[in-house]
This record gives sequence, structure tokens and C-alpha cells, in this order.
Amino acid sequence: MNYTFDFEPVFANWPTLLEGLLGTLRMSSLSMVLGLSLGIVFMMMRMSKVAALRTLAIGYIELIRNTPILVQVFFVFFGMPAIGIRLSGEQAAILAMTLNCAAYAAEIVRGGVQSIGPGQIEAGRALGMHTADIYRFIVFRPAIRAVYPALCSQFILLMLNSSLVSSVSAEELTYFAQTLDSQTFRSFEIYFTLGVIYLLLSQLVSVALGIIGRVYFSYPAK
Repeated sequence: MNYTFDFEPVFANWPTLLEGLLGTLRMSSLSMVLGLSLGIVFMMMRMSKVAALRTLAIGYIELIRNTPILVQVFFVFFGMPAIGIRLSGEQAAILAMTLNCAAYAAEIVRGGVQSIGPGQIEAGRALGMHTADIYRFIVFRPAIRAVYPALCSQFILLMLNSSLVSSVSAEELTYFAQTLDSQTFRSFEIYFTLGVIYLLLSQLVSVALGIIGRVYFSYPAK
């Protein structure tokens, strides 16, 4: 093997990779928050007694969960202009990742809500609690606590899948790595470093989510 390893171009361009890393965190975190919020809405529709709402939610969830996220990104970026909706690469990436996250979050949270026994809700009513407080403290908070690890895993997977949005020129970590590769032709060094960055990023996000879980979902509830 005559290949000479040279990581100097990687080290020399670390500000570019840092910019991409910040872009990945920005798009992923925003998509996670919006996706979880939208997922709760679809979860409530999924459990609604209104057949139309329930059918709409089931159709959406099944459509998203059974199609590749890359196809969803392409549809938002390349397909939606046909109906007059044109988005930048970053806007399309955030929208596609939000819609993807919402479908999975809806099913995860639904599992948590269904684990709450009806007796607990009746006990809340017997204590004179308002409906909003019952759903906040007796339904949603324990439900989120029960499925929090699954939500964390889904959020980390979404962050890793954000590498796919480089295909629509969304300026995140993989996009800048590909740009750097086309300039330096040091593919091994660049993508090896990229893999290490994603690995470390996943671990750091996992730790951060774990801390959040201990602060907000520990017993007794604060």
C-alpha cells in the first residue's frame, strides 16, 4: 500500500467542520422540538374518538414510517416546488426531519399514554383536579417519563440521519465534509474524522439527554 496518510488538511480546515457541526446541532435540535410537539398532536388525533382524525393520523404515521427519510427530504425539496412551495436546503431539511420525527414520536408517546391506567385519571378527578392538570401531571408527565429512553434513542437517530440532508445542500457537517473532500481529495482522512465526530457527538447528546431526564423526570416529580 503506497497511500500516505495526511490529516493536515483536516486540522487546517477545522473551522469549516465546526461550522458544519453547529449546523447539524441547530437543525437537529429544532427538528426534535418541533417533531415532538407535532407528534403529541398526532398522538391525540390517533387516540381520538373522531374517526376522521384517527384515520388521518394513522395514514400519516404509516406513510412516514414506511418510506425512507431521504425520499421525504427529496419530496420536500424537489417535489413541493411543483405546488408553489419553494424552500432553501436548510428549511427543507428541518421540515422533512420534523415530519419524520413527529410520526415516530407519536407512536412512542402513545405507548406511554396507554400505560397510564384509567384509575389514575379517575383518582385525579375525585381529587377535584382540573382536566388540564390531570393530563399534565397524571397522563403526559408519567407517560413521557416511561418512554423517555425510547425518545432519546429516536432523537439521536434523527441527528445521525441529518447527514442525508447534505444531498439537498443543507449546510451541516456532512455537507462541509464533502466540500472539503472535493477540495483536498483526502477522502480517508476526512470521512474517518467525520465518523469520529458523529460518534463523539452521539455520546455527548446521549449524556445531555440523560441529564435532562434526571432533572425533569426523576422521582419524586419536581
